[in-house]
Amino acid sequence: MRQKTGKIREQIAGLPKGPGVYLLKDAKGVVSYIGKANNLRARVASYFQKGADLENSRGPAIVNMIRQVAEIDFLQTESEVEALLIENRLIKDTQPRYNVRLVDGKTFPYIEITTKEDFPRVRITRQPEAKGVTLYGPFTAGAELRAALVILQKVFKFRTCSLNIREDDQKRRSFRPCLLYSIKQCTGPCAAKVSKKSYRLQIDRLRQFISSKRSVVLRQLNKEMEAAAAKMDYEEAGRLRDEIRALESLAKRGRIRDELQPESFYQDPAGGLEELGKVLGLRTVPRVMEGVDVADISGQESCGSLVRFIDGKPFKAGYRRFKIKTVQGADDYASIAEILSRRYRLAGEEHELYPDVILIDGGLGQLRAGLAALDKVGKKAPMVISLAKREEEIYVQGKSKPIRLGRNSAALKLCQRIRDEAHRFAQQYHHILRKKKTFE
Repeated sequence: MRQKTGKIREQIAGLPKGPGVYLLKDAKGVVSYIGKANNLRARVASYFQKGADLENSRGPAIVNMIRQVAEIDFLQTESEVEALLIENRLIKDTQPRYNVRLVDGKTFPYIEITTKEDFPRVRITRQPEAKGVTLYGPFTAGAELRAALVILQKVFKFRTCSLNIREDDQKRRSFRPCLLYSIKQCTGPCAAKVSKKSYRLQIDRLRQFISSKRSVVLRQLNKEMEAAAAKMDYEEAGRLRDEIRALESLAKRGRIRDELQPESFYQDPAGGLEELGKVLGLRTVPRVMEGVDVADISGQESCGSLVRFIDGKPFKAGYRRFKIKTVQGADDYASIAEILSRRYRLAGEEHELYPDVILIDGGLGQLRAGLAALDKVGKKAPMVISLAKREEEIYVQGKSKPIRLGRNSAALKLCQRIRDEAHRFAQQYHHILRKKKTFE
């Protein structure tokens, strides 16, 4: 026990004092808890202090979790906001046992500005469109973001309605605008009260404000708040204080490039299949895709999964589980080869049909291992690709360089969904095997 405690303390001493995400793992390397901190070393050390009464302060579940910790891993970030977003992403991906928050499908909100409309709309959404919009976020404080949007609308007078407003629609001249026009929070494009050019200037100024540091506006509001307080107009000072906090919340956001949430976006399976067919150079649009993944911890209870999607939708009757039989220790390449050999041997003998696309979770190494296994089947395999997690690059048979698609690409979204479903199904089977071994 002393040896274990000493090892943990050494790991804590090596943690940075800046913001980041920490992962607590048990003796088998399974992540049991994921958390964020503004000071990683201080936060993790608070779990292991001798005088800490964790049972009363944090509950018996945390005490039990800490007893099982054998390893501490971490990811350092530039800010606490970035740490929060990465924590959210990791918890959704790994589903740790002791994390009770953030395990559902809830996402952080975005500000979405439409770009293809004559009179762009502005709204807050957790399910943004993949095309035809400019996105800002994700933001970490939903309530503050909603308050900030109200303030922004007072200043920039943009529309938030869902009306389809066209510049050439003559009926607009007789249309009665809503209350927001009357109270001067919207310039009334629905009733032809503003030209397309003038409205676009409003939106351009809004976008510039959101993208900037907003220091000039915030300094002015702070002066007004101090002046109101000096006059003992505390109600006005309080209102200005709330506005300042709301506008400052616009800085609490991630970057679209780095912290995009794939599950936030609506995925069009038909569009994804059509785009994927073009990207891969297929003669026809693929209909049947199968995803493959493996799961193990230090080579223990190695297993794999195969999931089948037809027309971009899960076909669960086609799902398969594989307990690895021929591989000793942790060897993803050999495990992938075994799964593909067992699954597609019948297809090679023409007792079963190949899918149009086989997708392997991994990089170039996994792809090569899979292709080598399929060659042994004795019949030319269909299109085989792999999707690498870190950069989300697609490796394709016959090509040494990967394909990079935009993060909003419908084809990439489809591949990610199949990859993630194969990963989920493999992990589920791995947990079943581990429990079974424990009971035995």
